[in-house]
Amino acid sequence: MVREFKLPDVGEGVAEGELVSWLVEEGDTVNEDQPVAEVETDKALVEVPSPVNGTVRELHWEEGEMVPVGDLFVTYDVEGEESEAPSTEEPTASEDERAGEPPGVDSPEEAQASADDEPTGDAGATGAETGEVEPPEDRVFAPPRVRRLAREEGLDLSTLEGSGPGGRITAADVEAAAGGSAAPSQATAAEATPEESASDAGADSSPETTGTAAADAGTAGAQTTQTTTPTQVESADRDRTLAAPATRKLAEEEGVDIDAVPTDEERDGEPYVTPEAIREYAEAQQRAQEADAEAVSAGEPVGAKGTEFADGERERREPFKGVRKTIADAMVESKYSAPHVTHHDEVDVTELVGARERLKPRAEEQGISLTYMPFIMKAVTAALKEFPEMNAVIDEDNEEIVYRDYYNVGVATATDVGLMVPVLEDADRKGLLQLSSEMNELVTKARERSISPDELRGSTFTITNVGGIGGEYATPILNYPESGILAVGEIKRKPRVVTDENGSESIEPRSVMTLSLSFDHRLIDGAVGAQFTNELMEYLENPELLLLE
Repeated sequence: MVREFKLPDVGEGVAEGELVSWLVEEGDTVNEDQPVAEVETDKALVEVPSPVNGTVRELHWEEGEMVPVGDLFVTYDVEGEESEAPSTEEPTASEDERAGEPPGVDSPEEAQASADDEPTGDAGATGAETGEVEPPEDRVFAPPRVRRLAREEGLDLSTLEGSGPGGRITAADVEAAAGGSAAPSQATAAEATPEESASDAGADSSPETTGTAAADAGTAGAQTTQTTTPTQVESADRDRTLAAPATRKLAEEEGVDIDAVPTDEERDGEPYVTPEAIREYAEAQQRAQEADAEAVSAGEPVGAKGTEFADGERERREPFKGVRKTIADAMVESKYSAPHVTHHDEVDVTELVGARERLKPRAEEQGISLTYMPFIMKAVTAALKEFPEMNAVIDEDNEEIVYRDYYNVGVATATDVGLMVPVLEDADRKGLLQLSSEMNELVTKARERSISPDELRGSTFTITNVGGIGGEYATPILNYPESGILAVGEIKRKPRVVTDENGSESIEPRSVMTLSLSFDHRLIDGAVGAQFTNELMEYLENPELLLLE
């Protein structure tokens, strides 16, 4: 039985997601809840699980494409039931055979787990998939995007002759057959799919042709380009490669196409790539890129420039999408929806610094790194209780102000892919050590991109630490639709006038932290913003007051 699986809503209210990578291939046997793809949405990288036990019949999207929620995502042949009869267009081959893939091969994770003592499984495959398979020369090699294009043009792929490596059918072949455009021989690297571009290096008869830009299967929108160098780099040309997940991750980090890495090893009759092979191939690519740089300096024309500016190159373009596009959209919505006002002040935190120094060893005994942020969170929640407007939100659709009696604090976190805001729920009900432990865990997950969408939602107030890189003041943009955001600056030693018990004044070095509070001026007046800041400063100047919270 054929089961069509549509992309679910992987984040509340999300309309689409970017397909970062497929974790399975056509012909793989999967189990229910096994991750089949990684989709980036709502600032998070989310794994999409399989809804059934079965065999992957067709992957309907290419990595890097934006997939609307509710659109057909994956087609499965459900285990234990007879598969759908082949279409009239290709009556002699199963879907796996038409895709050019051997049926019933496990996913890379399963292959690693069972490589030593179990064959790659076809136990869960249907009879149509475990029976006789057409010879390789009868298969049709084409990626999902090209198959979709052929369906739209009403073409039978089995009647086309592929111009790609190993007879692979490219988008240009389909367009030429449809009477659309240039001949296949004139196709450029931009017309090919990422998989096609990645394998062109090994298919060329000239050993000097090599791919110098990475075909990164695990990164959204990665593009591959070709360049001719005087350095020989041998490469393979495969449509399928077995490798451990760690090896695939290494290939992504090194920026190489794992299907192009030469190997003599096999597992269950399939090519198997080791980490050592990845490193050797990456080194060969590096030598080729160095030769490119020498050619550029010598004034010779070279194809790809990579991510660095070459001599004489003044501009470089890259797609504006993914996390950066999500952040940009949120910033624009916030700035144009809520009129911002920012209130600045300084607070003497000498006593807070001393309290943290005294408590830090106790926290370390429990394996917790105690920073200033948990103290600031407790102070913020105490001030929010005094000024509920700062914890409220405007419901524009119903023209209502929603006051909230819960305190979920977001902590703005800088990551390699942009700003994320993990949320600590019910911060007012937790102690310093619990807040510190949960915050450290969430920040780590955000930077590793393993954080879930639920852990990035639901904040009522946000704190951002601009002092971590040496800043003092800022004008932070609201984490819309929240009404307030606090930026804390670097703690510095500054001279301050101190009055003792007898009223005598003296100048002493004190620990001073700067505060920058931005708020929605539609809901909060300047006086309220200043009063909230004063309340916050009182708790930070006298941290023992936090014991009463």
